[in-house]
Amino acid sequence: MLNELKKLCLIDGISGDEGRVREYIISKIKDKCEYSVDPMGNILAFKKGKNQPANKVMLSAHMDEVGFIVTYICDNGFLKFTNVGGIDSKVAVGRAVRVGENNINGVIGNKVTHLCHGDDGKTAPKLDKLYIDIGASSKEEAEKYVSIGDSVHFISDFVEFGEDKIKAKAIDDRFGCAIMLKMIDSELEYDTHFAFLVQEEVGCRGGAAAVFTIRPDYAIVLEATTASDISGVSDEDRVCVQGKGAVVSFMDRSTVYNRDLFKGAFALAKEKNIPIQPKTTVAGGNDASAIHKACSGVYTIAVSLPCRYIHSGTSVGDKKDMQACYDLALALSQEYANA
Repeated sequence: MLNELKKLCLIDGISGDEGRVREYIISKIKDKCEYSVDPMGNILAFKKGKNQPANKVMLSAHMDEVGFIVTYICDNGFLKFTNVGGIDSKVAVGRAVRVGENNINGVIGNKVTHLCHGDDGKTAPKLDKLYIDIGASSKEEAEKYVSIGDSVHFISDFVEFGEDKIKAKAIDDRFGCAIMLKMIDSELEYDTHFAFLVQEEVGCRGGAAAVFTIRPDYAIVLEATTASDISGVSDEDRVCVQGKGAVVSFMDRSTVYNRDLFKGAFALAKEKNIPIQPKTTVAGGNDASAIHKACSGVYTIAVSLPCRYIHSGTSVGDKKDMQACYDLALALSQEYANA
């Protein structure tokens, strides 16, 4: 699963431009299950199990990552841009990026510190004050290589460090995709549906469309969530802690989760000795927001990986938590199949 995650994270695919990620996933599943691609761009897969379930279970993960999009090409060859998904401008300044289909290298620049005056030097610059430098000397030169509307992605290596840590871009949510690829590659106990979704980072747009096609009874949303277990953050604000297992939410900013499913996940994890922890802050959101209220409603739970520095080019995850998320997702899918 770790090797698969590395390959997935190194592929570029911001919201609305998930094509390369989709092509890779299809190459991995085309001979192992049935699948289709809907008009939104979601991959909807079905894996036959050893037994037919009493309930239809769907696992989901989104293929898109946060990034930027080119909005204007300046006369001096610099590119103006805006964010695609929630990105704090502080994580953008000075970052190396890749622009457009030609994979043009660039750097996100800002006014140098010694030219800043007053509050300009005390606060993080807004994205509309930044620019991308691709080395072009004029608008005409830049237009040979990039266009308005081009996608912009963080450049980031996949690095293993410490005892169990990994660093990469797009762990949110290529990690969830990696879990589903591993499940599709295995022999499943029950027939199971899988939805590789698009455009989660800009409003959870793929999830509802998938539900209308699959019509699941239960949904397991595989995600990454903020781990603020760093220096200077109090216990109550840490959201979750790396190394303590899979994260299960009782509520976030877009979903109040079914209480029986929330409690049941902890009971099942205890029974099977799977490390698990609650998400202790009501924050963020994911595809559960669209999935749980689609059609006539779907029993929905979110299983998340604790992820430090999320929505940046240098997110950090823990290998032990990854295994816990996989184990819990598999156990829940079997539990719900005959609930």
